[in-house]
Amino acid sequence: MLNVQRLRVLKEVAARGSFSGAADALSYTQSAVSQAVATLEAETGATLIERDRKGVRPTPAGEALLAHADGIFARIEAAEDDLASILGVRGGRLRMASFPTAGATLIPRAVARFSTNHPDVTLSLAEGEPDDIAPRLRAGEFDLALLFEFRGAAAGKVTSGLKSVELREDPLHVVLPKGHALADKGTVKLEDLSEESWIQTTAASPCARHVVRSCHEAGFDPSVSFESDDYQVVLGLVAAGVGVALIPELALAGARDDVEVRELAGKGVTRRVLAATPRSAGVSPAVAPMMELLREVAGEFPAWAEREAA
Repeated sequence: MLNVQRLRVLKEVAARGSFSGAADALSYTQSAVSQAVATLEAETGATLIERDRKGVRPTPAGEALLAHADGIFARIEAAEDDLASILGVRGGRLRMASFPTAGATLIPRAVARFSTNHPDVTLSLAEGEPDDIAPRLRAGEFDLALLFEFRGAAAGKVTSGLKSVELREDPLHVVLPKGHALADKGTVKLEDLSEESWIQTTAASPCARHVVRSCHEAGFDPSVSFESDDYQVVLGLVAAGVGVALIPELALAGARDDVEVRELAGKGVTRRVLAATPRSAGVSPAVAPMMELLREVAGEFPAWAEREAA
């Protein structure tokens, strides 16, 4: 039986004229595109793509298969639409994904309310960083995902090819050990931390990359002593007095009382929390009510300053 997603990859390779072009369009790796085409050729028992110095193009067998591709995609989408109109949100499933801090704060509240209103819908949740989740969302593995991106040069890259709405801003705050000299200040400048030892998420993570860029813009290269993608570990290390950190507001929901949290002076470092869905037709009818609940929950979640004043 033909695999529809691999057929989509074949169509993109033919349309772009190269494996690299298809990989860019689909946000896949080039090896993943090559593997998908090779698997499809094994499934059909035919060579579907020719490769030469001019690039790649479909073979006669590939052309024959692609002639049916749009019709296949249209029939699947029509079937999904018909089923959705019958089921509404009385059943079916909703496949979600989220980055960890939103998964620990916004998602549970939204899921609890959704399950009360729509108990017959089966929910699932996967966790990962936006760079990992977004390509899988575009490929149709998820119906809805919570992503984040920082404002600046790379804004829009993660959500390219997706429908997205901003749920809230999530500023990063300075976290200091108790008794730190800068704790007397109401706000802390990034350059005030130039001589400090830093604790941050792993170097390849989006937050770490943006923190390093922001430090460079402030005129220094942060001296990173420890790395962890678990913000509870980061908070623990700060509490132990071995360094300072910039931590997103959502990750401070369960902040310890043995650290000092201060706002970052100036324009600060802020990420946008986004809810995104694929652009393709046939999206689960459960997406709309869940999206509304996520907006509601995100608006209710208090800012750090409001929590401190409470």
